[in-house]
Amino acid sequence: MNVGVLALQGAFIEHEKTLRGLGANPVEVRLPQQLDHLDALIIPGGESTTIGKLAVAFDLLEPLRAFAAEKPTWGTCAGMIMLAKDIGRSQPLLGVMDIAVNRNAFGRQVDSFEQDLVIPDLGEQPFHAVFIRAPLVIDVKNDARVLARLEDGGIVAVRQGHLLATAFHPELTPDDRFHRYFLREVAGLPVAG
Repeated sequence: MNVGVLALQGAFIEHEKTLRGLGANPVEVRLPQQLDHLDALIIPGGESTTIGKLAVAFDLLEPLRAFAAEKPTWGTCAGMIMLAKDIGRSQPLLGVMDIAVNRNAFGRQVDSFEQDLVIPDLGEQPFHAVFIRAPLVIDVKNDARVLARLEDGGIVAVRQGHLLATAFHPELTPDDRFHRYFLREVAGLPVAG
């Protein structure tokens, strides 16, 4: 199984390591033709405006949008912003997921934090989530489903059919359950181990 990782900017190498450990073949995506023959795609954290500008510069925005409209796609942090239909401002987005997102809901880099989240879809054990200049989902529409909330009720993980979005960085922890969930439950792919 070939799982693309958008490699324009951000934490793509960490996703690749986790994918390899689960038996997937990670494929770095920087050009439109690299989307061919992929079973799924991860859009990593980073800086959403930079990722959007680079996607435009490499003629990748429309091919990414077409891929995400049809095939399993997971956005983490900046990737969540890229998938959202509404972020309250104008910048290049894929706009395929029925969520509204507050881009810098938690402030600057120094306001980053970690928190254990109860995520029923992953089992009983809490998931230790790393939030770095994280976005926050402020509205969910149609069949988009909330997977995780902060203690104050803030929405930090959402699934809509073949689309998954997390405000945090599962690739920065040794816990591979979110990657397993994406591969097995969202993408319908086999997982090693």
